[in-house]
Amino acid sequence: MRLSEYNGGMTRVAPHNAQGLIQAFAEPTRLRLLALLSRGETCVCDLTGALGVPQPTASRHLARLRRTGWVTVRKDGLWSWYSLAPAHGSVHEKLLGCLAACAHEMPSLAVDEARCQKLREGRRCC
Repeated sequence: MRLSEYNGGMTRVAPHNAQGLIQAFAEPTRLRLLALLSRGETCVCDLTGALGVPQPTASRHLARLRRTGWVTVRKDGLWSWYSLAPAHGSVHEKLLGCLAACAHEMPSLAVDEARCQKLREGRRCC
């Protein structure tokens, strides 16, 4: 992780393109992460616990989402808190709408959210 990505507590947003947004959205683990983040800012430890993936795996996917403009990150001591970035174009806006529809249509995303909610309530790490 490069500290320069965390200047001022927020990542710098690079120019985005529709293809990069769609490719990042289409990967199943990243879709699951985005669905969890649609509920609000979430710590990496809650994301890894909810998805049942190792921290390096989650970090790799979150880095891709950060580079493509899907998420922003805020550092708080040792912890990284992620949230969805605001839409920066019509494709991004439509994909955010698609994300909301996925959350209603895909039961596995509801299971992830329930696990994440339990982790948030019993917060042990951050």
